[in-house]
Amino acid sequence: MNSKLLNPFTGIFILLLTISCKIEPQPIEYGKDQCSFCKMNVVDKTHAAQYVTSKGKQFKFDAIECMVNDLNEKNVDDIAILLVANYDNPGEMIDATTATFLISKEIKSPMGANLSALPSKNKAEELQQKHGGAIYIWETLKQKFSDK
Repeated sequence: MNSKLLNPFTGIFILLLTISCKIEPQPIEYGKDQCSFCKMNVVDKTHAAQYVTSKGKQFKFDAIECMVNDLNEKNVDDIAILLVANYDNPGEMIDATTATFLISKEIKSPMGANLSALPSKNKAEELQQKHGGAIYIWETLKQKFSDK
């Protein structure tokens, strides 16, 4: 009799565990969330970033360079999702591993690396035509910041 009574509770418990462990990003609350690396408030919708670990833990950043520097100190095998702000569409987050990055002295970012992300190489080249600078992909960007 006791096992019949416990079966529904076991199912509900497993369902609640599954729901609570979702690995997905939470929206950044601009002006409220704090950068996990430098502790400044995240306010700039064109340069923010975030990652989510394989356990679902959220890390939000006020600048892409803060996230890259933070990742240099972490085991990247534990990272499930990497997102950066789309410079062309403030507030929209795009996959960092497929984004194209532009470092241009004419486009200031919160921490001074002048680093912006765009969804495609074409968009990055268009912005580069207007503002100059150098184009990177995720792997070359990580290498640039790890050399410092």
